Amino acid sequence: MTTVLIVDDQALQRLGFSMLLEQHPDLTVVGEATHGAEAVRSTAELRPDVVLMDVRMPGMDGIEATRRIVESGGRSRVLVLTTFDLDEYAYAALRAGASGFLLKDALPDELVAGIRAVAAGDAVIAPGLTRKLIDAYTERRPGHTREQERRLDALTDREREVLTAIASGWSNAEIADRLSLAESTVKSHVSRVLAKVGVRDRVQAVIFAYDVGLVRPA
Repeated sequence: MTTVLIVDDQALQRLGFSMLLEQHPDLTVVGEATHGAEAVRSTAELRPDVVLMDVRMPGMDGIEATRRIVESGGRSRVLVLTTFDLDEYAYAALRAGASGFLLKDALPDELVAGIRAVAAGDAVIAPGLTRKLIDAYTERRPGHTREQERRLDALTDREREVLTAIASGWSNAEIADRLSLAESTVKSHVSRVLAKVGVRDRVQAVIFAYDVGLVRPA
C-alpha cells in the first residue's frame, strides 16, 4: 500500500485527487494540507510515502515545503504538481529535492503511474520538460566541489557507466540491454551509485552527474 498526502490550497483539487487515488486499491490518501507549513507538519506526523505537492499556495509555497521535507531526512518523497508549465518552477522543485514534477493537466493514469514510480524510488518529469530542464540547469551550473569529486572517484568504472546511463534517461531495462547485464544486477548497481554519490533518487543522480561534468547536453 502506498500512502499519499495531498497538498493544495483549493478544496476541489484536493477532492478530485482524493477521489482519483481512492479508486486504486494500492493507493490510499492519509491526509490533506492547504499550504506549505501545514504540509511540513503533516508529513512529519503521517510519514506518507508520497507527498503530492502544489507549488503556488499562500504563505509557504510548495518549493520551500519540499526543501524542508527533504532536509528533515524522512522517508517521504515529493511529487510536485502545478498548472504552470514554467521551467523555473520545475528547476526549483528538483533542486529542492523533489523526486518528480508533473503538470496538473496530466492524464489520470499518468498521475497514478507517477505516484507509484516516485514511491518505488524512481523519478518522473513531465514530458517535454526534460530537455528544457537540462539546458536551463547546465547554463547555471556552478563548479563542482571537492566532495563531489571524491564521491565520483568512489565509483567503479561500471558504476560510472551506470550513472552516465541514468543521466542519459535510460531505464533499468535499457541499461541492462545496452550494457549486457541482468536487470537485477543493474538495480544493484543503481542502488550502490545512489548511496556512493549521496543522493535519494534518480533525479538527484542526474543533477549530480551534470554537476561533476560526467555528462553534458547533446
